[in-house]
Amino acid sequence: MSSLVLLRREMVAFGRRMRERNLIVAAEGNLSVRLGGHFFLVTPSGVPKDRLRVQDMVEVDHRGRTPRGRPTSEWPMHGLIYDLRSDVGAVCHAHPPWATAVAVAGRELDGSLLTETAGELPRVPLAVRARPGTDELAASIAVAIRDHDAILLGSHGVVALGKDLDQAFDRMETVERLAQVTLLSELAAGRSDLDPDELIRLCRGGR
Repeated sequence: MSSLVLLRREMVAFGRRMRERNLIVAAEGNLSVRLGGHFFLVTPSGVPKDRLRVQDMVEVDHRGRTPRGRPTSEWPMHGLIYDLRSDVGAVCHAHPPWATAVAVAGRELDGSLLTETAGELPRVPLAVRARPGTDELAASIAVAIRDHDAILLGSHGVVALGKDLDQAFDRMETVERLAQVTLLSELAAGRSDLDPDELIRLCRGGR
C-alpha cells in the first residue's frame, strides 16, 4: 500500500475524530498533510468530516492548483503555513467551542496557567478577524504562525500545527482544554498564575 493511500486513510480517521470530540459540526474544519515539493493533501470542500472517504482528499499546491477535486476554501491558510514553516508536516483547523468563545471575546490564551501547557504552548495568540476561505485569513496569521504552534482565529476558531496529524490534533485538543479551564477558573474564583521560578523549571524539565 502506498504512503499516499495511508495518508488519505489517516485523514479520514482524524476527520471522524474531530467530529467525535466535538471540535466541529456539520462540514466545518479542515485537515492537511504536507507532500513533496509545494504540494499538500487537504480535505475537500463541503463534506462533513465524519463522512469523508479516502478518495475525497485533494492534492493541491500553494497556488491552489489541483489535478482533481475541490479543496477546502481555506487551502490558502494551509499553503501559507507550509511555506513559512518547514518543520510543519500537518495542519488541523477546527471550531472547538471553548477556544472559539475566547476568540470571539477578542482574547488570547496564556499557556502558563497550566503545567501541562506551560512548555508546549506557553502562549496561544489571537489573529485579527478575517473572512474564512480568503487570502485575508491566511495573511492574518502570517506573523504569529512563525513562532507559535497554535493560533486563535478572531471570531472563527483555532488552527494547530504539528510534525504529523497526531501532534497537530493533540495541540488542538490541548488548546480547547486550556480555554475551558481558563474560562471556568474565572467563573469559579479567579485564576492563580504559576510562580515565575516554577514556570521556568517546568519549561526546562518538561513533563
